[in-house]
Amino acid sequence: MTGGVRQVRVLLLGAGNVGRHFLGLLPATRERLKSRLGLALVPVGVADRSGAALSPEGLDPQRVVELKLKGLGMGAYPRWGQPGMSALEMVQEAGADLVLDASPGNLESGQPGLGCVEAALDRGLHVVMANKAPLVLAFPRLVALARERGVRLRYDATVAGGLPAVNLGERDLAAARIERLEGVLNLTSNLILARMAEGLSYDEALAQAQAAGQAETDPRLDVEGWDAASKLVILANGALGQPATLADVAVEGILGLTPDVLRAALDRGRRYKAIAVAERGPDGYSLRVGPVALEAGHPLARLDGDQMAIVFETDISGVIAATVVERSPMPTASAMLRDVVEIYRED
Repeated sequence: MTGGVRQVRVLLLGAGNVGRHFLGLLPATRERLKSRLGLALVPVGVADRSGAALSPEGLDPQRVVELKLKGLGMGAYPRWGQPGMSALEMVQEAGADLVLDASPGNLESGQPGLGCVEAALDRGLHVVMANKAPLVLAFPRLVALARERGVRLRYDATVAGGLPAVNLGERDLAAARIERLEGVLNLTSNLILARMAEGLSYDEALAQAQAAGQAETDPRLDVEGWDAASKLVILANGALGQPATLADVAVEGILGLTPDVLRAALDRGRRYKAIAVAERGPDGYSLRVGPVALEAGHPLARLDGDQMAIVFETDISGVIAATVVERSPMPTASAMLRDVVEIYRED
């Protein structure tokens, strides 16, 4: 604590789109965080595939961003770069208070994020996640470890970018029973369907989304439904309190739809959306992801291609819908910052 301001030493795993945008938020929000919350976030370590940059004095966020935009890695950071240092080694060795996981997701092994998150929690560090893979594969274990070590594990940024879906379900509806939730949780699929409904072919719509930076070079996890299914698994475990894995989700992608099918639905007053649904039944929640032709008045049917949304139907809190317009990774990065703020408000 310096002059009434609490310094929080931060380690960032991953300096891709989300990580870079988070680093950009640090100077942009520095004075706001100090004056409103008495917080100063100091990035003391950043790791990527090339290595890590690690400095107890704090790294310059803008310098990190500039290196990445030049195609260089953290190992090239002047003075403090350590080529070949793994993210796990950084987490194990650095003096820090908080770890942010914005590393690439791997739904097969969860690595390297899973090992880093476990190591951070075991060391007594708070963790904020945008990488969903560790939670999809090891949600109960990570939550139990955080509880055992007396630290906080937050992951609002793992579900639909800047949309506060996790916070709504876990915090704001904690006293309610969620009867049903449904959401458009994958931006890529939503954008492709919107463009196909306008007459583009799948290939044309995909190419347009990739050119805009809103689709991966390999979009299979998005268009085959696995990204949305992963987010539904996180919501099931967290907001619904039902242990779930990807094996519990019925998954269908959007590849079976054609522009003719989408336009025919529009002629009937319906719009296709790729929907993730959890519906409460006598034996718990059924989980499914797939394209649905929604009536035009449905709140999810009204979404544009650059939007995501979630709808909660509850027993005592009515029907709650939330929407986000996400044209860049900035809302996801801001969701990570939101989680950091919540940790230190509660701490």
